[in-house]
Amino acid sequence: MDRYNVIENKNKREIVLLKAHPCVWGKCSFCDYIDDNSTDEEEMTKVNKEQLDKVTGKYGVLEVINSGSCFEIPQDTLQYIKKVVVEKKIKKLFFESHWCYRNRLQEMKDFFGIPIVFKIGVESFDNDFRNGFLNKNARFATYEEVKQYFQSVCLMVGIKGQTKEMIKKDIDIVLKNFDYATINIFTPNTTPIERDEELIEWFSKEYRFLEKYDHIEVLFENTDFGVGD
Repeated sequence: MDRYNVIENKNKREIVLLKAHPCVWGKCSFCDYIDDNSTDEEEMTKVNKEQLDKVTGKYGVLEVINSGSCFEIPQDTLQYIKKVVVEKKIKKLFFESHWCYRNRLQEMKDFFGIPIVFKIGVESFDNDFRNGFLNKNARFATYEEVKQYFQSVCLMVGIKGQTKEMIKKDIDIVLKNFDYATINIFTPNTTPIERDEELIEWFSKEYRFLEKYDHIEVLFENTDFGVGD
């Protein structure tokens, strides 16, 4: 599995995919990403150090992702990230977090002492689809609540049961209200969730203009950031 890459197009940055403790929720109906979780501290420390040692500081920006939230990254690894931040002169970090950690984000900001962009996988702002069908357990009522805590949102597109109207509303919210967004085209995996090819084809044509937006990244494959399997 590739765990380090340099993103050279939009939002130039280095990215590392680290191993971490099990996701605090781990019950999303579409996700088998959590299979990368671990409880072996020694293994996690070894794998994570190997990847973090590849960071050069080329753009002064580092994105750290894992199969869950940044709060599940082992403490030893967090300390090592901080060491890398200082040595490689990293000026900005990107981290991911589940909604349930929203009141702890300041802890990470205080620990690292540099600006952090927090990403959240909302998948959709349609509450019934997000929590009822996708089982995200992200129980906010409006995008304004999300905006209070997170600067970047991740949306999911192309799942059977999703509609064009949902997607239109989601994209509209993102374009008007968030500094960054990642739109993930659903890739079939080991879960029962099905991909909607017709919806994806429509999205690809309808929203081709998103290529021009520097703050919007569309991933047609879940490895388009150059990490993962």
